[in-house]
Amino acid sequence: MTATGESTEQPTAPDARRSWTKILFTRKMLTCVFLGFSSGLPLYVLISLVPAWLRTNDVNLATIGLFALIGLPYTWKFLWSPLMDRYKPPFLGRRRGWAVLTQLMLLLSIGMLGQFDPSISLQMIVGIVFVVALFGASQDIVIDAYRRELLADDELGTGTSIWVNAYRLSGLVPGSLALILADQLPWSVVFWVTAAFMLVGIVTTLTIKEVSDDALAPHSLREAVVDPFVEFFSRDGIVAGLTILAFLFLYKLGDNMATALATPFYLDMGYSLTEIGSVAKVAGLWVSIAGGVIGGIVMLKVSINRALWLFGLVQLLTIIPYIWLSQAGHSLVGLFVVVSGEYLGVGVGAIALTAFMARETSRAFTATQFALFSSFIAIPRTLANASTGFIVESLGWTQFFIVCAIVAVPGMLLLFKVAPWTETGTKGLKPAENNTS
Repeated sequence: MTATGESTEQPTAPDARRSWTKILFTRKMLTCVFLGFSSGLPLYVLISLVPAWLRTNDVNLATIGLFALIGLPYTWKFLWSPLMDRYKPPFLGRRRGWAVLTQLMLLLSIGMLGQFDPSISLQMIVGIVFVVALFGASQDIVIDAYRRELLADDELGTGTSIWVNAYRLSGLVPGSLALILADQLPWSVVFWVTAAFMLVGIVTTLTIKEVSDDALAPHSLREAVVDPFVEFFSRDGIVAGLTILAFLFLYKLGDNMATALATPFYLDMGYSLTEIGSVAKVAGLWVSIAGGVIGGIVMLKVSINRALWLFGLVQLLTIIPYIWLSQAGHSLVGLFVVVSGEYLGVGVGAIALTAFMARETSRAFTATQFALFSSFIAIPRTLANASTGFIVESLGWTQFFIVCAIVAVPGMLLLFKVAPWTETGTKGLKPAENNTS
């Protein structure tokens, strides 16, 4: 991609002739499935299972919303990501070594959550939730870097689509299976069952090959900390760089707000945990599969810029069913429609946005730059989760979802600047060095 917007990210002539089957049916894509699942599980424990657990123990909405602030590691992970670029564990390699360490800590910390009673041990729960967020964010750093180093440029769209949908599919464990089990089993067992699914990531990490190139890795802490930011802001100037970061902040703000208190919303509409879990399981499964197929096909056929437009419109429109359900009340069909829209809108929007971030990441600073980009996505999610409880209690559910739809518009408007429909590349930034190697 040149400064005028001409894209150089397209594969060379031999790669351009590769059929979609040669891109799709590979070990790389299977790796994206399992690592995407492992990466998503901790976050959905925090945003789906923990709020439901707290609400069933009579914790108020404002407190539940404030719990999201404990998830700040997802926002600030770029602060320690240079360490994961700079230092290499003494086993398994730079990426796999860090990955298995974070996955083991997540298995233990998620399982421990259910050992405490929210009515008497809220401070201890706050501490453990922070540990889950810390190691969940750290796992994201290393897996994002591994995926960018694993995939060729012409595989980015499809690989990202598969990874994002596996990430979303993992939400069925804490958001569906765990809720169904909670009606039959004590929470202590539910959290250990949920934690056991981290074995998917652990086994995958132990069986895949290391792809990190030590020659490109920073050789000093200064190189790891300073150079990624200098490289990013020097491509086309500070203004263009800040515009990209503003876009990353705003693109998913509306749907982040709409889904922040989804489970408490369903409970307030009169649904039981089993109804929420059962409907979420069915709706989430078919939409995740359909979204994966649709997203993969679209990303094979159109540029990342156009996918940002198409998928951004979808995620905006899927906020509307929430407005309807807040008036309709208890309706299993309505719940199915809303959950389907949630999985589809949030999922496909993330596909194009993640591919966009990967395209703009330098291979020399993969972990740090990707962590910077994804942190700007996590900021609105964290702020939304922390503030939505107060907004709902002030305005009510219907007015709240109308606000969410309005908030989704500015991010779409920024597409005119950062990802014009008529251009295959980005307008604001020059390409990352080594991004087409």
